[in-house]
Amino acid sequence: MSDSKKLRRLEARLERFEAEHAIRACMDRYMVLCDALDAATPLDELAGLFTRDAIWEGVGDKYRDSFGRIQGRAALREMFGKYMTEPAHFALNVHFLTSELIEVHAADAARGNWVMLQTSTFASGASHLNAARLTVDFVRGKSGWRMSHFRTRNLFSRPIDAWNRTEPLPVPH
Repeated sequence: MSDSKKLRRLEARLERFEAEHAIRACMDRYMVLCDALDAATPLDELAGLFTRDAIWEGVGDKYRDSFGRIQGRAALREMFGKYMTEPAHFALNVHFLTSELIEVHAADAARGNWVMLQTSTFASGASHLNAARLTVDFVRGKSGWRMSHFRTRNLFSRPIDAWNRTEPLPVPH
């Protein structure tokens, strides 16, 4: 193999790694903003993580009925805005992403898959544990990688007595 062909292959691998990193950073920022979703959340930044014609949808019986399908950045901004209340809808909200697979299909298209665990306590005091499978399509534009189709499918949901109790942690003595 010629040196120029090796160099092109290395450049292509580097571009793929850089794309994966940028996609991971986009998803991370989305989760960070969702974890702190309240009246002070930068709504334009949150909506800006999506393409102008993006789709955000719950799939499967439970999430399709709960979330439906929202299309367009303006509609997404409106949906996220409904969570930006005082007091905040979430008193505690933490997303954990695992089982990541990012596949870059072309210079400007990719898909990411994750399993998400979400621990939430609502303003009402009720707590919930949810697990979902996320499938997210990304496209690269002039301003970088953005989400173009976000799909979330519930794996399980259950109420929890309480997450953040005041009792000390049980540790051996």
